[in-house]
Amino acid sequence: MNKPNPEFDSLLPPLALNRRGFLTTSLAGGFTLAAGPIMAQTVITTSTDGLTAGEVKIPVADGTIPAYRAAPAGKTNLGTILVVQEIFGVHEHIKDVCRRFAKLGYLAIAPELYARQGDPSKYTENTKLFAEVVNKVPDAQVMSDLDATAKWAVANGGDPKRLAITGFCWGGRIVWLYSAHNPNLKAGVAWYGRMVGDKDPMKPEHPVDITAKMHAPVLGLYGGEDAGIPVSTIDTMKAALEKGSAAAKASTFIVYPKAPHAFHADYRPSYRETEAKDAWNQLQAWFKKYL
Repeated sequence: MNKPNPEFDSLLPPLALNRRGFLTTSLAGGFTLAAGPIMAQTVITTSTDGLTAGEVKIPVADGTIPAYRAAPAGKTNLGTILVVQEIFGVHEHIKDVCRRFAKLGYLAIAPELYARQGDPSKYTENTKLFAEVVNKVPDAQVMSDLDATAKWAVANGGDPKRLAITGFCWGGRIVWLYSAHNPNLKAGVAWYGRMVGDKDPMKPEHPVDITAKMHAPVLGLYGGEDAGIPVSTIDTMKAALEKGSAAAKASTFIVYPKAPHAFHADYRPSYRETEAKDAWNQLQAWFKKYL
């Protein structure tokens, strides 16, 4: 049984401290309700044929968190992709992204990074989801859980020398931060994650603040019509990258002028097939280059 860790516990919200447990112990099926109406005609579903896929438990600093992993069946020494969820948690879309990576020959794993704060699948309103779950998740907790996930991957068929990360929306911001956190990371791909913002004890830094510490180059995939991430903030990040580490200087952006936020989310009205397919190809080329 994991012993209490006072230094780590100081980062957790009071609810998690009081319960000494986790509010989410297994992954939800289907899609998160708060994501809105499902565009069934565009949902991509990747088969598990030839894969080892399903839910696993990741030992973390204060217990275990659920995760979805997919990998080519019977293979080892695989390049590992950490897949970081949207604000909606690890639901069917994120699971399918893991399967897509597995079909490309990677071990892909998506840990439920809200496990201590709540179950995002139960929410029907974004405002409540943010207030009651998302905004209570400390960056330090996320970094620790991703480290634990990477460690699990090494013990379960992953190559420790080939570690990468990708993430969407909320997870896109995390990709930038993790590139400055883990010196073993080889590459990252951030899908429309915020790079600037207000700071607080949960979020003491934003991507624009950490470019000098980046260990791995990041490819940023963004939409030119993203109402929540103005192109001006991309320009701000570009300027910070130019003054950053070698990995920061090697980072780059692809901005799709007519694409909105979440243009890769094939289950939502925001999906843009042409841009999503091109961006997925760009991601593959990026990971092939660095892994």
